[in-house]
Amino acid sequence: MNKVMLIGRLVVKPELRYTNSNIANTRFTIAVDRPYSKDDGQKGVDFINVVAWTKSAENICNYLDKGSQIAIEGRIQTGNYTDQNGNKRTSFEIMAQNVQFLGRKDNSANIETNNVENDNSTSDEDVFSQFGEQVNIDDNFLEDDFLE
Repeated sequence: MNKVMLIGRLVVKPELRYTNSNIANTRFTIAVDRPYSKDDGQKGVDFINVVAWTKSAENICNYLDKGSQIAIEGRIQTGNYTDQNGNKRTSFEIMAQNVQFLGRKDNSANIETNNVENDNSTSDEDVFSQFGEQVNIDDNFLEDDFLE
């Protein structure tokens, strides 16, 4: 079994690329805290390379930035190559199969909800406006794609 689950923060803003066949992809690195502290009390961090394809790659590049928190479920893929000095090297990266956006890079950007105890009024504010362009979903999309 080859299964990996990680939660980390993006090290840099990912860049969207396309193959010659016009398939979207991105390679990015996430910083994942180690579960223990060093002798000086600071937690260690692992920097893990991740690859995402198609719609996942597009969404990651369109909606996440440096510091955004992300959960990745996928598999490890290894490879071999020869570096510039002729040394044989082994690399590994995570091939993302399921991606979830967990939070913004700063906690102050959390979505605020109306507190029923303090305010019974309704708000016309679009709480999803900070996430980018509008997404329209047809009410019958489940019937068309999944229920046939």
